[in-house]
Amino acid sequence: MTVTLPDSRRTARAEGGPLPRDGAGPAHGTGQGPGAYGATRTTPSRAAVEPGRAAARVPWRQWAPMAPVLATVLVLCVPVQTDDVTTSGRITPADAASLVLVVWCLVRLLRGRGGRLTPCAALVLGAPAVAFAVATAASADPQTSLTGFVRYTQIFVLVPGAVLLLLRGTRDFRLLSWALVLLALAQGAVGVVQSLTGTGASYMGQDVRAVGTFGPLDVMGMSTVVSLGLVAAFALGLGGAGDSSRRQRTAALCCAGALVPPLVLSYSRGAWIATAAACTVVLLLAGVRRAVLVLLALAAAGVVLVAGLGVGSAMFEERLSSIADVSSAPDRSVTDRYSLWSAAEGMWQEAPATGVGIKNFPAHRDGHAGLGLSSGSDTAGAGMQFQKEPLLSPHNMYLLVLSEQGLIGSAALLGGGSVLLVRGLRRLHAARIARPPVGSGAAGCAPGTAECGLAAVGLFVWQAVDFLYADIGGPSTVLTGVVLGVVSWWALAEAPAR
Repeated sequence: MTVTLPDSRRTARAEGGPLPRDGAGPAHGTGQGPGAYGATRTTPSRAAVEPGRAAARVPWRQWAPMAPVLATVLVLCVPVQTDDVTTSGRITPADAASLVLVVWCLVRLLRGRGGRLTPCAALVLGAPAVAFAVATAASADPQTSLTGFVRYTQIFVLVPGAVLLLLRGTRDFRLLSWALVLLALAQGAVGVVQSLTGTGASYMGQDVRAVGTFGPLDVMGMSTVVSLGLVAAFALGLGGAGDSSRRQRTAALCCAGALVPPLVLSYSRGAWIATAAACTVVLLLAGVRRAVLVLLALAAAGVVLVAGLGVGSAMFEERLSSIADVSSAPDRSVTDRYSLWSAAEGMWQEAPATGVGIKNFPAHRDGHAGLGLSSGSDTAGAGMQFQKEPLLSPHNMYLLVLSEQGLIGSAALLGGGSVLLVRGLRRLHAARIARPPVGSGAAGCAPGTAECGLAAVGLFVWQAVDFLYADIGGPSTVLTGVVLGVVSWWALAEAPAR
């Protein structure tokens, strides 16, 4: 399946005809891929006749296609009341923004102004949709699975596809990356204040766990947002001299450093591990010499950070040491997680091909879990009274898909992820070893492409590792779709014409 622009718009420049009206031609170069860069959407004929009015309109026309994408990210700053995690089908502001994003993309495609889906992109995005449909049709409770089908399609197909088609070049990529950083800084600031003032979620008997505006029932929300912003800022800061200015790289590294305290105060072991893995990969891809220098600087900063946390340092050390004790002396949350993983494996063995059906894990949990599984997680703080949060998933995305969708769903998601990783690394390698003059048309080699590649690969690694300890759920889930869209654009977008 290929989404194409009308021939009249795509070939007008090549045939010597006038440019498409109101800048409908490709922005940032001659194509939609990561190598596209430089030219903006202007209309010379109008600018020559009405320079004042054209100059006033061009900035809005230039950035308007990205407005819904940016809104989908930044709307996560809005607090959301989540007093019952068992309620399904609730639409959050981020969900509404993602719906507007998809509709906006569809309208642009119908008007001939959208991007293009290559056959590979269509396959990577289409295969999961088919797998979700099969799992829903084979479910013992199709009505329950239908809501899950909509959610999975939103996160893994529609939102990534819309972002892929709306991103026009490296400028858009960097703009979206900085939006992630801005969101992370806002949520991180709220989280630090919560921890310092004792208004956060309960942890070890004290209300010091930073959760941002997501509340104690979504303790992974702020850590997810902060982690993604940190990885994006770190990658942008490690770009080469030809990718961005020194001032931008310095600002990005400063933002990454500022996001470390809220990440630590989230006390989320999964987010710590995923962030460490992603930043290590970004460092190694940026160059071994630079990696050594940055690691030494981070080690020194870590010593200062832990020493300066005061009372919180003991909690941090206890939480950090618990990572190494998951086998010898696991705590209650780890024991529950092991039981849930075992239950997920049992469900898959019961229905290996299609699983038990999307969103049917809770219904089959007790029949496969051991007697040691607790009744739920204790949650309190951040303005909420104590309550038990039910265990609705195995807290492992891969096992959740395997248990609910079987081998068909797992193959679709893992296969698509493998394609994104391999193609993303190949394009990053091409961007780093070859830098021809701007406008030469070589895919992935334009200025700014290398830092975008580092960010895309880093975000993908973070998401892949985090899925070992978490799954989709909560308002921040929409951000997963945006990240997958960014990675898909980097790995699958059509390269500019040579």
